[in-house]
Amino acid sequence: MEKCNLCPRKCNADRENGRGFCGADGKIRIARAAPHMWEEPCISGERGSGAVFFAGCPLHCVFCQNARISGGGAGREVSAEELSQIFLSLQDMGVHNLNLVTATQYTDGVIYALEKVKDKLKIPVVWNSGGYERVETLMRLDGLVDIYLPDIKYMDRELSAKYSHAPDYFETAAAALSEMVRQCGKRVMCDGLMKRGVIVRHLILPGASGDSVRIIKWLKENYTKEEISVSLMSQYTPMPGVPKEISRRITTFEAERVKKALEETEFEGYTQERCSAEAAYIPPFDT
Repeated sequence: MEKCNLCPRKCNADRENGRGFCGADGKIRIARAAPHMWEEPCISGERGSGAVFFAGCPLHCVFCQNARISGGGAGREVSAEELSQIFLSLQDMGVHNLNLVTATQYTDGVIYALEKVKDKLKIPVVWNSGGYERVETLMRLDGLVDIYLPDIKYMDRELSAKYSHAPDYFETAAAALSEMVRQCGKRVMCDGLMKRGVIVRHLILPGASGDSVRIIKWLKENYTKEEISVSLMSQYTPMPGVPKEISRRITTFEAERVKKALEETEFEGYTQERCSAEAAYIPPFDT
């Protein structure tokens, strides 16, 4: 792939002869493909979500729990053809959906694989990302993705620049979310499982609960409870080498402050307990 512009970085990397900002080259690499129980209840259900974790990431957050694979070099190389068979194999395991985790840097191959098995897939396709997406790339997924599961990580430009090297994060993620909602329309549920819709995730960071509250208020002002659900995550786990100010877990006060802001909206969704802030919840990336 020459002059890659799939993500908002638009780094123009020649990925056939090198790597992009995301860390990926011209080969698709996956770190894990298996039933996954650690998503929101309407995604994981009783049999799990068919999660495919892709190597590489357009953001490279300094606190990333999946840093082992987000650099791009880890994982097993697969062809787009093999990827399509992995999708079908996961479906055969009885998972509730196909969950594509951080797949933006492989959009071309993923589209090929999805179109290859579209007539055989009977379960929803989930696009699970950090929210830092180009609208133009998302538009290519229209009709292939049923559920979007994006983060809205920051509103504050200084925070997004410092922790994700992306001062334009909020305006970019806001535009991406608008496109996701346009594609999915109103939420569709069946027997407690999501079949179509958008769930916005937000991870509370130490010392940044004020920014979290601003994000909740912005969501309330711009979206209805039929258009999005909200998943509030309290499991921040400090990884080695993070800046000093985020080298701790969030406090009960911080968690409750943001939770109260969410309760003041009409959004349906999920609030993760602080007890889940453990490195043990990071899946084994054993390909």
